[in-house]
Amino acid sequence: MISLRAVSPIASNNRFAPEPVLTPDPAMPRPKLVLASASPRRLELLEQTGLAADALLPAEIDETPQPNELPRTLAARLASEKAAAAAKIMALQPALEHSFLIAADTVVAVGRRILPKCDNHDEAEECLRLLSGRQHRVYTAVSLITPRGAERQRLVETRLRFKRLTQAEIDAYVAAGEWRGKAGGYAIQGLAGVFVVKLIGSYSAVVGLPLYETYSLLAGEGYEMLTPWLERA
Repeated sequence: MISLRAVSPIASNNRFAPEPVLTPDPAMPRPKLVLASASPRRLELLEQTGLAADALLPAEIDETPQPNELPRTLAARLASEKAAAAAKIMALQPALEHSFLIAADTVVAVGRRILPKCDNHDEAEECLRLLSGRQHRVYTAVSLITPRGAERQRLVETRLRFKRLTQAEIDAYVAAGEWRGKAGGYAIQGLAGVFVVKLIGSYSAVVGLPLYETYSLLAGEGYEMLTPWLERA
């Protein structure tokens, strides 16, 4: 079952004001598009919109949650910090001047408990035990830095429920290694897809980049989205 998307608008300036939809000037060359990530899954999702990143600028930041930080707040903060860090790198590269920059972050939580991006077997097994037979939430924030230096952001909340996992399933999934570096210790686009009983929200956001929100952010800032589609005809 897939339905309903819960979305919270966030922007760095005047966060709750409606954003005007800008019309691209056909006489102007297409601005470059930079993805602040080295994630193959985010790159594939971006390409699914018909766009190709002109550059990849992964940003290394401290992703440690702050004391009592809520999962949705963490996702929004980390996406914003990734965007800011990548923008600093981009500013040192003249070829990327006046580019659009996209950054994203995904947080998995059970209640207020934020699950780690697992880097060892014990963490992965603990996450799977916690998720087994229970509902959890995935928060994915996507931040856009415009050529004018303004930040726009969207936050997507998706609710999921896993089947009750057997010990054999947990052991086999941990052995398969898909959990490495993944928030919550699983990758929905891989073997863990068979664990999902119910999903309410955005599948692409769980994978790592919400397509509707990414499209809307770029189109709302005047980035020409449809030309690549027409070029496929």
